[in-house]
Amino acid sequence: MFGNLTEKLANAFKKFRSKGKLTEADVKEGMREVKLALLEADVNFKVVKEFVATVTERAIGSEVLESLLPAQQVIKIVNEELTRLMGGENAKLEINPKPPTVVIMVGLQGAGKTTHTGKLSAMYKKKGKNPLLVACDVYRPAAIDQLKIVGESVGVPVFSMGSAESPVKIAKAGVEYATKNGFDMVFIDTAGRLHIDEVLMTELLEIKKVTQPTEILLTVDAMTGQDAVNVAKSFDELLDITGVVLTKMDGDTRGGAALSVRYITGKPIKFIGTGEKLDAIEPFYPDRMASRVLGMGDVLSLIEKAEAAYDEKNAKEMERKFREMSFTLEDFLVEMRKLKNMGNLDQLIGMLPGANMKGLGDLHVDEKQMAHTEAIILSMTQAERDRPEIINGSRRKRIAKGSGTSVEEVNKLLKQFDQMKKMMKQFGAVGKRRGFGGFKLPF
Repeated sequence: MFGNLTEKLANAFKKFRSKGKLTEADVKEGMREVKLALLEADVNFKVVKEFVATVTERAIGSEVLESLLPAQQVIKIVNEELTRLMGGENAKLEINPKPPTVVIMVGLQGAGKTTHTGKLSAMYKKKGKNPLLVACDVYRPAAIDQLKIVGESVGVPVFSMGSAESPVKIAKAGVEYATKNGFDMVFIDTAGRLHIDEVLMTELLEIKKVTQPTEILLTVDAMTGQDAVNVAKSFDELLDITGVVLTKMDGDTRGGAALSVRYITGKPIKFIGTGEKLDAIEPFYPDRMASRVLGMGDVLSLIEKAEAAYDEKNAKEMERKFREMSFTLEDFLVEMRKLKNMGNLDQLIGMLPGANMKGLGDLHVDEKQMAHTEAIILSMTQAERDRPEIINGSRRKRIAKGSGTSVEEVNKLLKQFDQMKKMMKQFGAVGKRRGFGGFKLPF
């Protein structure tokens, strides 16, 4: 996300860094570049105008121009103003002190509303809640079936009355069912439309009236840019939404919607969808997103993903195996799967400070190769995984055939794994970056 914008902002900041002292003219010239970068990223013009004016006013103050590192001060100001623009701090989903917490999901057709309804229910189930999904989209063919499939995938039950009943009646009955059966959260999936129409809005207003929701979340496709902001404004004026879920942030290289929605509607972005998988959803943190936009990484989110995938006991066990040189291909498979569970690997690299994926050129985590590696290890016997040195020519042919790969790929994996163990032995522990040189992991 934000690939083009990050690159253009970095180029604008180079003009600041190339000068030891900044003048007012230098600041204004640099901010013109920032302005163009934001407009090209499809940020709303009113948002850009106010943002640039605010940053410029702060940046030409004496505390900046007379400081020892004025360029860093300007970037700090841009970071602070971007954070403020997107809401300042994380806006949590409000939980009703008297269950159930009712969340109505609204949005246009094709924005990913049904999928993200399921994603949110799964997120809160992991937090110890007992959620229920309610299928109120009776118009789109197979919408109810889609929600049932999503619900089954994440282990959350779905309340449905079929497509013959009115969505208002289903929503009301769903909340009553949740109350009677001990569900403390209700996520209502409503119908979307290609265009906002009066019938849809009247229906949503009726659903709001009979369910008394704690939250009304608008699902918006981030890749639609300016249209996303217009949609958010229209829904907010009619329904008084409480927050926004921005979907498809993994594919949005412009980022305009994320930078504009809060300013235009006054309502916070609460969650972002970062991929197709049902766990690819994150709470929205304005300060972390500002850091990503400026190419400064998002270490806190990376740490949280790592903590979710690894527990302290397993981490200590792995450390012991590294230290004692008892790390096996079985262990390697376990660790690789944990890494995959953290999410899209290119996105994870993008969370590292300074890791602008566009600027990294050919660096790309080949997830297809990771799948080949997994297949090769799974085609081995337990003895072969524990002691790869016993894998002779005939075993290699069998493993290649069983994994649908080639003997060359099996040889490559074994060679690289052997190299890794030698490196670990040479340097005493894994992770001493200086010693790994050109070593490449087998995926």
